[in-house]
Amino acid sequence: MDGYVPANAPLLEADDLTRHFRVGGGSLFGRTARLRAVDGVRFALNRGETLGLVGESGCGKSTAGRLVLGIDTPTSGTVRFEGRPLTDLSVDEWRRLRCDMQMIFQDPFGSLDPRISVASQIREPLDIHGIGSTADRNAQVDDMLDAVGLPRAAKDRFPHELSGGQQQRVVIARALILQPKLIVCDEPVSALDVSVQAQVVNLLSDLQERFNLAYLFISHDLGIVRHICERVAVMYVGQIVELADRPSLFKQPLHPYSQALISAIPIPDPDVTRETMLLQGDPPSPISVPSGCRFHTRCPFAEDTCRTEEPALRDIAPGRTVACHFAERWLS
Repeated sequence: MDGYVPANAPLLEADDLTRHFRVGGGSLFGRTARLRAVDGVRFALNRGETLGLVGESGCGKSTAGRLVLGIDTPTSGTVRFEGRPLTDLSVDEWRRLRCDMQMIFQDPFGSLDPRISVASQIREPLDIHGIGSTADRNAQVDDMLDAVGLPRAAKDRFPHELSGGQQQRVVIARALILQPKLIVCDEPVSALDVSVQAQVVNLLSDLQERFNLAYLFISHDLGIVRHICERVAVMYVGQIVELADRPSLFKQPLHPYSQALISAIPIPDPDVTRETMLLQGDPPSPISVPSGCRFHTRCPFAEDTCRTEEPALRDIAPGRTVACHFAERWLS
């Protein structure tokens, strides 16, 4: 991983990232199909920034998160971390890189070993990488418990003795103990009670400021994304269809799919109403992707061009990229 790295290089870059799976083959004739889970995704994430990755279930956002961490291997494309490509890394290089890249999964209880105490699970990354003495590691566990708002008495407990919110705080502490630069948050609050979600989101914001963390925040909840993210990438059937800073996207979405998602966000004021853009039908299968624009089967503004020509993800304004033939219609 040697080589020159520009001082202004983004922390993380995904360039034309794809992940295709072969499915089927169990029938008499053994026919297989190609499932395009991620199909040409590109984005950049800066140090200390939060980039939201949003879309309906099955759009490929979680797979994209696994690809940038090397949990899944891309079919094609490149991931760069601090300007260095992550292709063809050795096992030892990946092990060293894990100190800088961590993940918070959706299900906190499923992320923890029910047989191991909280302290042991938080300390485990330090044990694996051989960082510090035993006393230093135990002290860092205490510091992490303080940082995530758990009492030190919790370190002798087991996951089943904690609430869902406390379990997720343990997962966050374990991810932070190596002092990473990047954390991929894969639906980190969707499994929690609504009353607890805000606490965990506020905790993530506080920790980001304290430790200068970068988050790739994967979620289908646009209300939470609006609260925590600085920029947002909208995914549809394996592709990013719009990427913009948070204020621009929520004030003036330029892709019809983004417009539909944002129009569905509940307004907490009974006296305020707005028109909801209802989409007909379901998203197409990533096994059988439509020709042209993938959204044209549900888009109320689709024209003949949309059915035959796939729109490129193009810069349409400073800091805004959209994959729509007619995005200028909504740009003012």
